[in-house]
Amino acid sequence: MEIPTDLRNALDAELAAIPSKRLASATVALSERYRSLRPARGRLFLNSDEDVAAYAAYRMPATFAAIFSALVQLHDQWLGEPPRTLLDVGAGPGTAMWAAQTVWPALEDLLLLERDERMIAFGERLAVRANAPGLRGARWQQTDLLTRWEAEPHDLVIAGYVLNELPEERREAVIDTLWSKAAGSLVLIEPGTPAGFALIRQARQQLIAAGATVLAPCPHDRACPMLENDWCHFAQRVNRTRLHRAVKGGTLSYEDEKFSYVAVSRQARPPIDGRVLRHPQILTGRVVLELCAPEGLRSHVVTRSKNRQAFRQARDLRWGDALLPEDSE
Repeated sequence: MEIPTDLRNALDAELAAIPSKRLASATVALSERYRSLRPARGRLFLNSDEDVAAYAAYRMPATFAAIFSALVQLHDQWLGEPPRTLLDVGAGPGTAMWAAQTVWPALEDLLLLERDERMIAFGERLAVRANAPGLRGARWQQTDLLTRWEAEPHDLVIAGYVLNELPEERREAVIDTLWSKAAGSLVLIEPGTPAGFALIRQARQQLIAAGATVLAPCPHDRACPMLENDWCHFAQRVNRTRLHRAVKGGTLSYEDEKFSYVAVSRQARPPIDGRVLRHPQILTGRVVLELCAPEGLRSHVVTRSKNRQAFRQARDLRWGDALLPEDSE
């Protein structure tokens, strides 16, 4: 996938003043400082405007891809009127806002909460260059999630790559607050690592206990069936721009961002037969799918001889897609 043209142009314009070699060096230093400071609270490793620019150049395309991918799956499960209002919590440079507007162009009332004033200023400059009026008119609010904060309920609440930055003893309270601000759905996204999935799994359990219905990726609200030595995660490929390659120091024209997520709602869940947990095995005359199904983890085989239509549909499924009832044998 490509990030939106107006976002790419906005990033290029913001980063043009910094020579690419200096930006690459800043990115390396930022990455090393990030690893050495973890698990320090929040984005304390951002010490300058150049750090913010390096962070955006290094991470924004990949995190956009992950958040966009999760929101597409939520979109396919969303019932009723599309969301009109968005609360982006721990917004950084506004990545989730850009992804959400790409999925739901009708979004018109957007509120972004972010602690770092440099990040807010950077995100505002990006948004000014957006094509969508909703992005240009987004409201930013400097907020520390570990203090008492207020926001009116919104149709859609997103917290992307936020839980891993919170002290363990405060996560439960923050998740409760996030859910209280979701008039429709809440989406949590974390890195697609065992640690990231553990955070999502714990949040999922807490939200179900609070009355939430899971819309994606899970086809049920029961205990997660994933085995202890495995973790539920997905991946989205994003094409790298020339500047992105220079900052990353890589030669590939793309990268795959792995992520774990959960999308919960106050609405009912449309039925699905399962979520594809691995790349489908496309064999001669059959497709083998590894699924998380309503009854638990299982393998599902779709054969051409039994149902040609279902076979054709199964060949088009990708890791992370939902298997719909009409596509099953």
